[in-house]
Amino acid sequence: MTSGYRVALIGSGCWGSAIAKIVGLNVLNQPEIFEKEVLMYVYEEIIDGAKLTDIINLEHENVKYLPDIKISPNVIAVPDVVQACTNADILIFVLPHQFVKETCEKMASAIKPGALGLSLIKGFVLSEGEGIQLVSNIIKNTLNIETAVLMGANLATEVASEMFCETTIACHNPEYHPILSRLFQTPYFRVKVIENVAGVEACGALKNVVGIGAGIVDGLGYGDNTKAAVIRLGLMEMMKFTKVFLDSDDISVFFESCGIADLVATCHGGRNRLLGEAVVKSMKLRGWAGVDIRLLEKEILRGQSFQGPLIAKEIYTYLKDHEMLDQYPLFVAIHRICTREVDPRNFIECLRDHPEHM
Repeated sequence: MTSGYRVALIGSGCWGSAIAKIVGLNVLNQPEIFEKEVLMYVYEEIIDGAKLTDIINLEHENVKYLPDIKISPNVIAVPDVVQACTNADILIFVLPHQFVKETCEKMASAIKPGALGLSLIKGFVLSEGEGIQLVSNIIKNTLNIETAVLMGANLATEVASEMFCETTIACHNPEYHPILSRLFQTPYFRVKVIENVAGVEACGALKNVVGIGAGIVDGLGYGDNTKAAVIRLGLMEMMKFTKVFLDSDDISVFFESCGIADLVATCHGGRNRLLGEAVVKSMKLRGWAGVDIRLLEKEILRGQSFQGPLIAKEIYTYLKDHEMLDQYPLFVAIHRICTREVDPRNFIECLRDHPEHM
């Protein structure tokens, strides 16, 4: 195992800051393997008259996206993504999936040959003319580097609070497996490394859509039995979509943390579950025409974005292009609720009339 790996973080939201806490301490405690300093790219914002990067570097806390959680002082916030990635051996991507392509294009000229990318981004990218793509492929093809993924039942605030959880890392090259374990493993964040990058990543994206459905059930006032039905039917559609999209029969990933565990966690505590519930409550308060996801983002997420509606749109576009809408009624209904084509009060009909019950 080579020493002196330089690590960079590309992104600094709630999840990015939680991972920065883990990576910062692991790098600091293993000087025989990693360089001490970790640069973290932060989209610059002004918070109470001060730059967010300055606040993070002075207080060692992301006061906007992950308040009250301390980040190791060796994690240095910088507002320039090129500066963050220069000379890095391992690039950890944790930013909204809709910004991946343009961010990678800015970084391309500064990437170190032989660097490894690692995507923690749970989403797909819909490109005109190319259709739906895995985020890891966007990073890999734009930067010409091997790209691994990390996905799992990892709600950011719980990880940051050191509540025990598991995660799944997937990397094609087994030579990287030990270094990735050393970079992320802690007593409360347990890592398993496998090789099925595409399968792990697809799980991480698809569960966000099902999570919205679970939230709709909560908003409508139904109980755990109904939510369990959403989880089961959603898992079936996830497995079916992954088989078609990836042309793979490997279902083993659904039994890793990135699979059923992440789905259950998302459907009970994730931000997309929160969105589904908020949509129904907003409808009751403001009327169906008054439901505005961008407004809900401001009210609930401190300006961050719900990724579920974008992923639902990307999946819907893929299914429509391939004339498969009727085969995925749960995914389709959730997309149409997010776009206000269907009243969420009709969601239970979708569950009751699902082809699985015919």
